[in-house]
Amino acid sequence: MIFLMDLQMMLLDVIYFILRNSVRVVMRPRTKPIDGELVLITGSGGGLGRLFAQEFTKQGAEVVLWDVDGSSNEQTAKLVREMGGTAHTYTVDVTSREDVYRNAELVRKDLGRDVTILVNNAGVVAGRRMLECPDELMERTMKVNCHALFWTVKAFLPQMKAQNHGHIVTIASVLGLFSTACVEDYCASKFAAVGFHESLAHELLADEVEGVKTTLVCPYIVDTGMFEGCKIREEVELLLPPLEPQYCVEQAMNAILIDQPLVCIPRLTYLPFLSRALLPWESNVAAYRFMGSDKCMYPFIDSVQKQVTNGSVQVA
Repeated sequence: MIFLMDLQMMLLDVIYFILRNSVRVVMRPRTKPIDGELVLITGSGGGLGRLFAQEFTKQGAEVVLWDVDGSSNEQTAKLVREMGGTAHTYTVDVTSREDVYRNAELVRKDLGRDVTILVNNAGVVAGRRMLECPDELMERTMKVNCHALFWTVKAFLPQMKAQNHGHIVTIASVLGLFSTACVEDYCASKFAAVGFHESLAHELLADEVEGVKTTLVCPYIVDTGMFEGCKIREEVELLLPPLEPQYCVEQAMNAILIDQPLVCIPRLTYLPFLSRALLPWESNVAAYRFMGSDKCMYPFIDSVQKQVTNGSVQVA
């Protein structure tokens, strides 16, 4: 009898949340104020990290900037300060748990307060075929894109839980929801990041820590140069061009400010995510070939290889 009652309540909850989120697509819910919050952003020296720092500043938040490149990080801080915001810079290697834990304590000591929003944004890609990729580059991809999430969350989540207030944001990728060829290390790391984030979200809900929110951001290819040269079929690219970085960050911010658990950018990328789960493998392969997604990374890999040959490759 209890089982049937629980089953009925579960079905009602499922229907309610489907309807609620359908309404949210049309009527955007109220955003939460984050003025005065302390936001820590990894990989803040450029690309999306720099834009996130500026967007959080626009919302009145104070930002802590972590990047392995101190010079680029200071440039981000300068832009924030020119906007009238407050920025604190730290040169941190997020692949080193000792470095993460040490700088986390330093942030608490320097600022006299706890980080309330953590944006795990740092990411790298090796840009080599697996059999031609040096082992250390593949390991670095996993350490930056996945292992670093363990260290930063362990460093800041305890204080959020103690205060029942905070927000964990993971900048993953649509390549953490469905994959493509020649970027095995990147896909593996982003699938791991998605799994980590979802498991963490379930843990917080199971422990009834309702004040600590989570948002998983899965953008399509962003035009930051990270995947320069990546090309899908020309006709399809008219519908799915590389994302403008500013647009990507604005969409992610919208999701963060309404406590949205998952956002795929653009919305069109929900379709291959669903088809991967619902359709046979061969059907997805046929769709990939039609769109040119099966070989979309070939030009990117070739571009990286030329840079390696010329001695100017940058892993970022």
